[in-house]
Amino acid sequence: MAKNTGHNHRNGAVKSRSQLKSPNGNYIKRNSTTGRFMDQKTTGGKFKGVRTEK
Repeated sequence: MAKNTGHNHRNGAVKSRSQLKSPNGNYIKRNSTTGRFMDQKTTGGKFKGVRTEK
């Protein structure tokens, strides 16, 4: 399980989640097991510790 350290990084990977870039340029976090979208970044950049889909 991934844990936040409080030092601007995360130890470990986030399991069963992935991220992809939406047409508007924001990244969207997706649950890999169900395929449902979970969250969208509004500040720009990627989610930390989440694998990126191609």
